[in-house]
Amino acid sequence: MATMRELKRRINSVQSSQKITAAMKMISSARMRKAEIALNRTLPYEEQLQSILAHVNEKDCDYESPLRKIRPLRQVALICLGSDEGMCGAFNINLYKELLGTIREYASLGIQHPEVYPIGKKMVGYVKRMQNIDYKKSTDLFIEKKYPEAVKVLTDELIARFLQGDVDKVEVIYTHYKSRGTQIVTRLQLLPLLGRKQEEQSGPDRPNLPRVYIYEPDCREIFEILYPLIIRTMFYKTFLENQTSEQATRIIAMQMASDNAYKLLGSLQLEYNKLRQQGITTELLDMAGGNVEE
Repeated sequence: MATMRELKRRINSVQSSQKITAAMKMISSARMRKAEIALNRTLPYEEQLQSILAHVNEKDCDYESPLRKIRPLRQVALICLGSDEGMCGAFNINLYKELLGTIREYASLGIQHPEVYPIGKKMVGYVKRMQNIDYKKSTDLFIEKKYPEAVKVLTDELIARFLQGDVDKVEVIYTHYKSRGTQIVTRLQLLPLLGRKQEEQSGPDRPNLPRVYIYEPDCREIFEILYPLIIRTMFYKTFLENQTSEQATRIIAMQMASDNAYKLLGSLQLEYNKLRQQGITTELLDMAGGNVEE
């Protein structure tokens, strides 16, 4: 049985941990709110670009972008987003498991050493220990937290390598932010670019009517600007979703830790009070009638 001194030490330790988890929860709440604002600002822009992509037609100007060309798979590049900090439950583990499953899937197609771009200190640590992959270091702008510039640099690098034929497909593995209580690990194909169908853009308020466009200055030039912009925006949106999901997961993890600390604290306090009462009772009996052996 633990002594009163040991119990007091454990109680103080749990109380300190409880303060830390409460502070981490407050910090994550503020960060998630900030990430949500950034994500909500990006969504209308990305939606409008996707709408343009769904309506314009390359056939109108006899042009086929190489960024949309589907080629036989010889090499793929996988971007796996993670977190820089811990204390976020199974957030990074779930992403890592999805990465392993994706690598096994491509291995069954004959691609034995896919290229992996890990982002986030935790994910970099996981990937560096992996075998049968081609580890690729991302730009240091992610470490410097210059995220828009980092996304542009990495996206432009992958677009250039896709055009050169070094990779035939690019996917990003991230955690899709559905709500504060629901986050889903997801894979998104960046290259070759897949445009949404016209039917997906139509609806009660958007009838599926034929449209005729006049392209200025030239439709080829427009597509060469539009496609890289869409790819960068898609990647940036997934990055923001992953950041928001990270903070939401951390809030849940810290809340669970606080609840467990509260339950443990109650149990330790009860045991401490029992020992304290037992000591007081023994002293009273000694004073009243001498030493009493139990």
